[in-house]
Amino acid sequence: MTQDGTRPVEIDTSKPHPARIYDYLLGGKDNYEVDRKAGDQLAAVAPEVWISVRANRGFLQRAVRYVIDSGVHQILDVGTGLPTSPNVHEIAQETGADVRVAYVDNDPIVKAHADALLNRAGTTSIVLADLRDPKSVVEHPEVRRIIDFDRPVALFLVAILHFIRDAEEPERIVATLRDALPAGSILVLSHATDDFAERSEAQAVYNNATASMNLRSRARIEQFFDGFELVEPGLVQVPFWRPDATPPEGAQAIGFYGGVAVKKG
Repeated sequence: MTQDGTRPVEIDTSKPHPARIYDYLLGGKDNYEVDRKAGDQLAAVAPEVWISVRANRGFLQRAVRYVIDSGVHQILDVGTGLPTSPNVHEIAQETGADVRVAYVDNDPIVKAHADALLNRAGTTSIVLADLRDPKSVVEHPEVRRIIDFDRPVALFLVAILHFIRDAEEPERIVATLRDALPAGSILVLSHATDDFAERSEAQAVYNNATASMNLRSRARIEQFFDGFELVEPGLVQVPFWRPDATPPEGAQAIGFYGGVAVKKG
């Protein structure tokens, strides 16, 4: 693991952070009381959240295997969240020892935990940067050390864009990242939705968090794939994207869409 030269940043534990809420809902231990309280409030108004986060995690893992099987051995995972094993690099390197993974997150505690785990120099790194400034991501020297943008790259935007407000222009953000990738690159994206239930109370849980929750429709989410061609089965609820087991009970209510797409030539 190579340090990227950033100065230590004070970790704000006064507000819940989406990455730590997600960690709590997955059964992790890298969270604070404020995050656990927010997670419990979320589950109280949207009970399917427990199976939703696990289904989204399963989608991530299947998508990693799809990427490696497709011959793309570079992964840029933006908004990675706290490292829950097996994480992207662990899954990828099961089948491709030469896989290179650059993780990016804006939460200092995520970077601190990843630094402790990824302490071997070489093909995996963690960068502290913000998706809202996509150029700072693709131009970061540590990202450039790991990722060769002259070769196909798998860009992972998993459960992150719903924390970007419309005013922050999420389509522009994705387009900037897309334009940095060569043809044949792959986009892996999942996004929360209220297509299956009214979820204003769930959104309100994030009003006091470090990022708001911005649920979007399937039609709106599909716009993020502009310039890419979705692979089968297209943009679907995450447990139904190439499942390797029977989807869990209640899967029809899961409020996450997921899709994988290849950048057009």
